[in-house]
Amino acid sequence: MSDYTGSVIPHRVRDLDERSDSLDLTEAVLATTVTDMERSAQRLGRALVVIVDDRVAQGEQDDSIGPLVTELLEEAGFIVDGSVAVAGETVDIRNALNTAVIGGVDVVITVGGTGVSPRDVTPDATAGVLDRPIPGIAEALRASGLAAGAVDAGVSRGLVGVSGSTLVVNLAGSRSAVRDGMATLTPLVTHVIEQLSGLETA
Repeated sequence: MSDYTGSVIPHRVRDLDERSDSLDLTEAVLATTVTDMERSAQRLGRALVVIVDDRVAQGEQDDSIGPLVTELLEEAGFIVDGSVAVAGETVDIRNALNTAVIGGVDVVITVGGTGVSPRDVTPDATAGVLDRPIPGIAEALRASGLAAGAVDAGVSRGLVGVSGSTLVVNLAGSRSAVRDGMATLTPLVTHVIEQLSGLETA
């Protein structure tokens, strides 16, 4: 009996040790994965969302677009500082953009006010803030919007460009335009931010 007992207990101890080693390894992998995710988010940088909508800015209507853009940015790996709503006034839009640039965000996404009506002044306000336009991205957003059937994205006058070290992007206001625009934008934004980060550290 003693031999049998003596032969079993060491095996159990060894099994427990192996399980302990396995758990330690699993915890180490999880910790590394979380750390990598945190570094990825930090590497992609910070973002701010600006909703251009008179009714939302005046509190007459809930903002349904800001949370969507925030969710898509976070899924892409950005840390979103917040979402602000402004009226369709050139001064208000420009002030919001300047605040974002001064605040050091890596990307600011405006939504709305990119059409051809008298109140659609987001591109006009944005033009006064940009140091360098990036027309290729703006054209890509229009082309993908048309292909996806988002008419407001296809006829958008929206601009894309750099102000200081911040990428500024105008998106049309519909949910379909936002979803399609973000899908087109995300890989391009990552490339631009990497270039801007390289300039800062050069």
